[in-house]
Amino acid sequence: MIYVYIFVMAGVTYLIRMLPLTLVQKKISNVYVRSFLYYIPYACLTAMTFPAVLYAATSPIAAFCGFIAAVLMGLKKKSLITVALSACTVVFIVERVLEML
Repeated sequence: MIYVYIFVMAGVTYLIRMLPLTLVQKKISNVYVRSFLYYIPYACLTAMTFPAVLYAATSPIAAFCGFIAAVLMGLKKKSLITVALSACTVVFIVERVLEML
């Protein structure tokens, strides 16, 4: 039975990726449609990771502080590894401070 689920999901995933390639033959010239399609990956990634960021730490306060640190580092155009390490460091420090209280 599990193989049926796997094959159905594989078929659905394949159709979702294949249909636009076969149905849209010419280049999309509409500026609004191109802009919409450009931002879809960013919106999906944000929708998937943001809830996980807030629940990854033991304390929501620490998670929010780490999120703020990551946003600030991202706005300063730092590299991905710098943003991730600074957010993890802030979460670690805030959790240790909250343990002492």
